[in-house]
Parts: sequence; C-alpha cells; structure tokens
Amino acid sequence: MDSWRRPDKVTYRRWRNPDLMGEGNFVDQSDEYQNTGNDVCTAGSGRLDSQEGYSASKSRSDKTEETLRVDDVLDTIGFGKFQWKLSLLTGLAWIGDAMEMMILSILGPQLHCEWRLPSYQVALITSVVFIGTGITSPVWGNISDKYGRRVGLITSICWILFYGLLSAFAPLYGWLLVLRGLVGAGIGGCPQGMTLYSEFLPMKMRGTCIMMMSIFWSVGAIFVVLLALWIMPTLGWRWLLIFSIIPLAIFICFCRWLPESPRFDLLAGNTEKAMATLQLIAKENGKTMPEGKVITHKQKERGQIKDLLSPQYRRTTLLLWFIWFSIAFNYYGLVLLTTELYQSGDPCGATQGAKTEPSCNLECNYLTSDDYKDLLWTTLAEVPGVLVFLLVIDRVGRRKSIATCFFMFSLFILPLYACIGRLAVIIIIFTARAFITGGFQVVCVYTPEVFPTENRALAIGICSAISRVGSLLTPFIAQVMLRKSLSLTLFLYCGCSLLAGVASLILPIETSGRSLQESSLNQKA
Repeated sequence: MDSWRRPDKVTYRRWRNPDLMGEGNFVDQSDEYQNTGNDVCTAGSGRLDSQEGYSASKSRSDKTEETLRVDDVLDTIGFGKFQWKLSLLTGLAWIGDAMEMMILSILGPQLHCEWRLPSYQVALITSVVFIGTGITSPVWGNISDKYGRRVGLITSICWILFYGLLSAFAPLYGWLLVLRGLVGAGIGGCPQGMTLYSEFLPMKMRGTCIMMMSIFWSVGAIFVVLLALWIMPTLGWRWLLIFSIIPLAIFICFCRWLPESPRFDLLAGNTEKAMATLQLIAKENGKTMPEGKVITHKQKERGQIKDLLSPQYRRTTLLLWFIWFSIAFNYYGLVLLTTELYQSGDPCGATQGAKTEPSCNLECNYLTSDDYKDLLWTTLAEVPGVLVFLLVIDRVGRRKSIATCFFMFSLFILPLYACIGRLAVIIIIFTARAFITGGFQVVCVYTPEVFPTENRALAIGICSAISRVGSLLTPFIAQVMLRKSLSLTLFLYCGCSLLAGVASLILPIETSGRSLQESSLNQKA
C-alpha cells in the first residue's frame, strides 16, 4: 500500500478555459475567486478538507501534489462482498424489468383470443408500454442526475410495482391500456440501476461485471416463460401479471441497504457522504482505504441535454441514439416474431407470409404448452449470447463487439425468407436472439462508460427513450405487417441491423480499458 501514500497537504490548479487544457492555462486559485460553477473538493481517507477555505497566498503556492480519483480508490478496494450484494439487489430490478417486457409477447396473443381483439389493438398493448417508457426515460435520467441514482431507481421500481399489480385487475381493454402505459412509465427508470451499478465498479472489471449483470435480464426473460408455462393453462394471464412483480417486491424489501453512488455525491458536493460510502465498501470487502485525497469537480448544474449535443459529444450521442433505436427495434421484433410464427401453426405458410393472417381478423389460436416450451428454448439463447460476449468484450473492444452482433443477427434472419420447418425456425431464432441479446448488453456497457458522471444518467435515460421508439414501432411490424408480407418485415429488420452495425464501427471513442470520466472537463474536445 506504500505506493498509495500521499502527503497530507495538497494544492490544486484550475483551468482558465476548460477547452484548453495546456500547462499554461492553469490558474492556481480557488473557485470562490474564479466565480465558476465548478469546485474541486479533496478528501483524505481519514478526514475531509475543502479547498474553498484556502487563502490566496496558499493557493498560489508552486507546490502541487498528486491526488486520488474515485477510480483509484475503487481499484484499490477491488471487487468483493459489497459488489456481490449490489449485483444481487440491482439484479432483482433487472429481472423485474425483463419480466415486464417479455410478458408482452405472451399477453398479446392471449388477449387476442380471450377478448377477441383485432391485430392493431393487440399491437397497442405492447406499444403503449414503450410509449410510457419513452416519455419518462429522460425524466428519470434527469432526476437521477439531480437528486441521485438511488432516488431515481427506487422510485421507478415502486411505480412499476403499484401499477403492475393494478393492471392484473383491469376489467376492460381501455383500463388495461392505461395501466400498462403507466407500468411503462416506471420501466423508464430501470436503466438507472445500471448507471448506479457501473459507478461502484473497479475499472478493470467494469465491462465484465456489467455483462454478468445481463444474466439477470436473461433470468427474468426465462422465468416469465416458465411462469407462463405453469400459470397460463390453469390460472390465466391475470395471475401471470401478479407473479411477475415478485422480484420487484423483493427489491423494495431490501432497498434500504442500497447506498448512493459516491461519484454522484462527490459531484453534488456531498463529500462526507461519499467518503462514508467508500469506507463502507472498503470495510465490507475487507480492505483498507488508500491514503491520499479523493478529488472531483463539483458541478452545480448537472443533467443538461445541451451538454450531450456539444461538439465534444455530438457525434457519439447521435450514433448511440440510432444504435439504441436499432437494438430495441430488432430485439423486441424478434421476441414478438417468435410467438407470431408459433401461433400461426404452419411454419411453412408463416415463413412465406401466405396465410399468416386468418380469413377472419378475430380468428385465432391460443398458445399451447408446446409453444411455450419452444419459446423457452429460444429465450434460453440469451444466456450463451451474454456468455460469449462476456469473454470477448475486453479483447475485441466495445465497438467491434456491437457491430459483430448486428451483422450476425442480419445473417441469421435471412433463412426465414425460405420455407423451412419448425425445428429450423427454432434454431435460427435461437442463434439470432443470442447475437442481438449480446449486442444489447454490450451497448449497455458502452453507454455509461462514454459519458461523464455529470450527465451519465441523463444520457442513458435519453438513449433508453430513443430505444423505446424502436420498441414502439416494432409491434406494428412483427404483429401487423407480418400478416401482410413476411418479406418486407424481414427486410426492415435486416436493413436496420446492417446500418446499426456500420454506425457502431464509426463511433469515435473506444471505452475498453478507459476510466469513467467525472466531468466533461476531464476529456479532450
């Protein structure tokens, strides 16, 4: 630990112009003289100091000494008991999110038959959830950047739990639409769990750990199919909705333990709270805090959309918006296509698009136990998809991993143009879903890494909102257009995936092996 020792006193230097980080642009002066929105606060492992109280003569001292970043502290403490507990708790939120999303592919076909709904009304049940998510995702991101990741995540989970339970008692189609839309509004805050989780991880393990968290999403997707296989033939869809909120209820029971991100607290000026959290992590992991001082830029204004579109981030932001749109459009499109192809009962006719729409628009077939079992097999594809890219994400890099997923997804969608049997359809969908799931999770790793703490939650919130636009449109492709033309349906999915693959390759920043940035001042324009 000797290499982490630092002297007790430290002076700090400010830039006259944040865009010009040259040596001659430093001013040895505290922020109260600069009249800026940024304060640099430092804290030792055993006590706290603020630079604002330094006298002008001391601030002009030529003596400068090295300080610690949050990444330095977390790398020293390492991954241990604290992160395992955090993984399980935020993983419950991820499981609940996956179940609420995956349940749409089961709920639609069931209500199509039970309530005799036409195709467009079935599609609306799915789309209204994504409308709610798309509207509120930036709001939850802004809340998380201004009031804390913990506040945003816990509030959104409580919201989903309440309206998810109410939707199980919806008496009419209109009531169900409203309540599922409100559930979607809560789901918009679930990505903040990934924001919170990423800010507690050591740099070298961040990519691997976030990919491992994706296993919880897969567990949720698999669990809801198993529940459907057990519940739907006997108890019906209302009980399925009730049982699907169990992971969220468990999360609420244990959320009091969940700490706020020390990165957020330092940026918000809550230095004592941040240091207490870091001490807690060190204690639970059986490590000692490194000696030295933790430094950050205090930001009075955080979570502003204009920062994401500044010249520094504009290209990255716009490309990521399209990538998030495409990944959700293709992922949920494949999920819905799976049940639609199974429900047709004629794989050859379904893949040719000849008789996908029955002669009567209200005529339908209930999903059978065999259909649920086949759905389970294709859902299991998410696990190997995540595991494969867990091994390659740090070797190949984030950008190439995302591009590979898009290109391979397009390749494995193409055989659906041909007249193939049900077993072949299952194998193709299994493989395609493995790649698109892997891509989805790598994008979830890349996004919080590329944006700084001051607007990370907002960036993820807006990206999630953009993805919900793709999710909103895809039911009308997979559930409505499919009944008219399979060829056009597959063309849209393949074309969108290919374009997203190209967009992934031209992202300007590779984040593999890169520390999380606390402020845009830390990065070159």
